[in-house]
Amino acid sequence: MKLLKIFTYIILATALTGCNGCSKSAQKFRDTENDNSKTPRTERRVRQTGKTIVKMEKRNGVYYIPVELNGSKMDFIFDTGAGIISISETEAMFLLKQGTLTEDDIIGTANFSDANGDITEGTIINLKTVKIGGVTLNNIEASVVPNSIAPLLLGQSAFEKFGKISIDYKKGEITLE
Repeated sequence: MKLLKIFTYIILATALTGCNGCSKSAQKFRDTENDNSKTPRTERRVRQTGKTIVKMEKRNGVYYIPVELNGSKMDFIFDTGAGIISISETEAMFLLKQGTLTEDDIIGTANFSDANGDITEGTIINLKTVKIGGVTLNNIEASVVPNSIAPLLLGQSAFEKFGKISIDYKKGEITLE
């Protein structure tokens, strides 16, 4: 019942606030672990150096990276200004319907500041797995933006788990170490 109340709140808040789903403030997260499963075509693993290279796709001046949340593939905007992974209520409802997001994954609510400086209340959830290339991060906190069309943002909360990241814009690749 708590899950239904939170998602009902999200839907109502969307109608009232009109949040654009821009960059969010930082949140904490938990453990990481390397995944040695077969890597997708969109990334390659450089075994000698422990690097994972992921292809980025540029669309309308914005770079997208393929990511799996709790086993569901989605394209995220690489957003260095976002402090936390951010998904819309649409993706949250999809994960809920798939059974990969449950009531137990709801942590609470928090206030977020968007790029316009507006403050919006969002729901904080736990993502069991966030897979970027061949690397799986476990138990990562993310925000659910009260907007059905908000972009998916991959922010600092995911990238902080790596020792180093670098971008090769000419090749359209991001290297995670």
